[in-house]
Amino acid sequence: MSEAIAMPKVAGKLTPNAPLAPLVWFKSGGAAEWLFEPRDADDLAQFLAELDPAVPVMGLGLGSNMIVRDGGVPGVVVRLGKPFAQVEQIDATTMRCGGGASGILVSSKARDAGVGGLEFLRGIPGTVGGFVRMNGGAYGREVADVLVECEVVMRSGERRTLAAEALNYSYRHSELPEGAIVVSATLRGHEEDPAVVAEEMNRIAQAREESQPLRSKTGGSTFKNPDGHKAWALVDAAGCRGLTRGDAQVSEKHCNFLLNLGSATSADIEGLGEDVRARVKAQSGIELEWEIQRVGVEA
Repeated sequence: MSEAIAMPKVAGKLTPNAPLAPLVWFKSGGAAEWLFEPRDADDLAQFLAELDPAVPVMGLGLGSNMIVRDGGVPGVVVRLGKPFAQVEQIDATTMRCGGGASGILVSSKARDAGVGGLEFLRGIPGTVGGFVRMNGGAYGREVADVLVECEVVMRSGERRTLAAEALNYSYRHSELPEGAIVVSATLRGHEEDPAVVAEEMNRIAQAREESQPLRSKTGGSTFKNPDGHKAWALVDAAGCRGLTRGDAQVSEKHCNFLLNLGSATSADIEGLGEDVRARVKAQSGIELEWEIQRVGVEA
């Protein structure tokens, strides 16, 4: 990786050759050529406007649903930190959430405000920016059900507000432009007794605890559910429960989760995922699609 890219002046923090493994749930992978943690949306917009348009830009939230390949990520990785983690109530049913706010924070603030319908975000291990881009979902609900609009900074530095319809949501997918960073989102639920919201959040938290390997180095749901099927059941039926490659393992608790047992490389984790896809295809004829983002270059 080179430091030859001319970097604009910033108000936030700009770090060359920044290790990403500590910032992602799998705790594996290489470095970002540059890691930019903007002070605010203006700082981000000015930086992107002045950055050479040829330089690739990628957003990073909690790094929960992501494999960073061992060769690292060229260009600039933008991480939205505390300045983007604000959540405020704007009317009886609506919350405005910063792109760096976690699903747990958003659902908790909604509960305190007496807003129902956002409880499912308690079950999504990520930030607003990530789950708006991916149409994140859990427990029968998804972002498409609650998003009113989002504010993004385009790769050009232009700031735009996009209505939910503009994202053309489908299952775990949006048409948000490449390189656009979600800096805030407006989500709408319904008025609800905070105690009822709290009860549903507790139910979701308990269901996750019982069914998912939450205390492990993992990346969340690995594969999308194909039409009419559950990915975990296909993986299990193909005999992949507990399958390993190096220090990477298919979780025995939930077959749609991959684990880093200690010192797995990202190549081990991604390779294990491909092993699983091949076995499922051979056993059921179904081609599993990755839900986890795989970014960067191989070592």
